[in-house]
Amino acid sequence: MDRRKFIAGGSAGLLALGAPSAFGQTAGARLQAIRARGTLRVGTTGDFEPMSFRVAGAAEYRGLDIDAMAQFATDLGVRVDWVATEWGRFVAALRDNRFDVFSGASVTPAREAQIAFADPYFEFSSVPVVSRLAALRLKSWDDMNAPGVRVAVTAGTAFEEAAKRHFPRAIVRALAPPSAGYREVLEGLADLALTSNVDAALLVKRNRQLVLTDAARDPRDRRPGAFGLPPDDPEWRATVNAWVKAKSADGFFKSLEARWL
Repeated sequence: MDRRKFIAGGSAGLLALGAPSAFGQTAGARLQAIRARGTLRVGTTGDFEPMSFRVAGAAEYRGLDIDAMAQFATDLGVRVDWVATEWGRFVAALRDNRFDVFSGASVTPAREAQIAFADPYFEFSSVPVVSRLAALRLKSWDDMNAPGVRVAVTAGTAFEEAAKRHFPRAIVRALAPPSAGYREVLEGLADLALTSNVDAALLVKRNRQLVLTDAARDPRDRRPGAFGLPPDDPEWRATVNAWVKAKSADGFFKSLEARWL
């Protein structure tokens, strides 16, 4: 599956990240405050596997974004202070200075109007997950957009509208949570489910009845993923961007993707 990431562009001067002193060249008020208290406050939801999640019964966070933020704190020479938040509240929390960085989100115009984002490190997209039997005839997006093809999505998600847009000739069924589109495919009630590239990667690993076809190599609705930042703090954004750029260049994010996806 195509899971291309953006290589962050950049701010100059902060590429030697092994020691905390490397950040001193553009150390603004926020970075100084982080060092003074010895912690980087990271907001995260803990409900988006494999990016940020908690295993049942466990207190610690896990995931791709969690590993990334833990490494960022290490490179800054401080510890992580995880701050629990929700998707509907993290923008306001950043504006209220409740944490220094959000662990990762899709960049949207609505969010960009209120907060800042670091340069993207990942790409989210829409991908169809197909039953193994249906995969013999549903290889491309055009194959899937045909009369009689049954598409399942979770109601209330971005994928409901995306399915209607991409498959106007097919039968699109939106399922109310906690039902999910992929379960309809497993039960033989649908031919495919439309979901995110991240979710799709996990689904095919865990369910032998589900596969990715050629359509997954041409994902739709591509949108950058980036670390959310408080608005109006260009020095802090420059610091985070320099770290993203350096870690992209040395293969760090690719290694996280290989581990978690």
